[in-house]
Amino acid sequence: MKSKITGIFIVLLSISAFAVESVAWDDTGHKVSAYIAWQQMTPEARESAFKILMKAPEDSHLSVFYNSYGSRSEAVKRLELFMIAASWSDIVRNRDFKVRFENYHKGDWHYSDIFWKQTEGKAEILKDFPEESGKAIPKLYEMEKTLKDESVPDAEKAIALAWFLHIGGDIHNPLHNASRVTELEPKGDQGGNLFFLTPRDAPRRINLHSFWDSLISANMPRENDACDQNYIPEIGEKIMEKYPSAQFKDRLKIGDFQAWNREGFALLNSAVYRNDLEREKLPSEAYRKNAFGVAQSEIALAGYRLGEMLNLIFSAEKKSVTN
Repeated sequence: MKSKITGIFIVLLSISAFAVESVAWDDTGHKVSAYIAWQQMTPEARESAFKILMKAPEDSHLSVFYNSYGSRSEAVKRLELFMIAASWSDIVRNRDFKVRFENYHKGDWHYSDIFWKQTEGKAEILKDFPEESGKAIPKLYEMEKTLKDESVPDAEKAIALAWFLHIGGDIHNPLHNASRVTELEPKGDQGGNLFFLTPRDAPRRINLHSFWDSLISANMPRENDACDQNYIPEIGEKIMEKYPSAQFKDRLKIGDFQAWNREGFALLNSAVYRNDLEREKLPSEAYRKNAFGVAQSEIALAGYRLGEMLNLIFSAEKKSVTN
């Protein structure tokens, strides 16, 4: 009994930091997917990605995350810049940096909602729903095109690469692919942001979206305030060992972002809005365990897909320049 209570207490502490408004996979999730992508990339693709990121516009602050004066190895510094680039699209939400926020924050680029409802335990897509969806899927196609276009300046490609890494991670969180319509949420639940797991009178309300965002960091917490290099790679290696790339070789669907969107949507009925999920109650141990497994698998898949896509993009770019 004591261990069970302790486990619940840890979960409460882990997710209580998240308020009603949430974003995507948290910082940890995005960096882990970027780490996995980096492990798939060829030396040539890594070099191209690094050079492009270093050409980012000054007002984006993106290239400043590379510490050229640090004493650590060049390989580590480049990896950390790449991982931070995957989180940059959330970093620019900070309104304290007014110019950066106004120039680069794009709230509706993080998701692409399919509107749906549950009918007798089945998912029913609501076609031509009158509410606006997000732009994640069209933006992925746009960023891929930008990265492949040799006439586009590297400064523009740097922003496209950061968004490509981020959105590519975002849509592997099932709740970034759809908005469930109910009597309580007739316009959709905003990807679980309106589905609360704590009572109305709770000191801080926790929603379903923030619960899924933080599954990796909540279950694999940072210890002793470890730096990213002592934290992210260990998680990435554990996830890749548990979910090796060979498991996904027939599922990559390179460049078919609409298929990625549909895959995320398919998980909502089976893994997210399960029969044992209740409003204003924290998920059961069985639910949490299954959700954590899904999150690890999806982050691994995101990393494998993004890494392979960047290999192809930068290989094509190099070939084009050579010819």
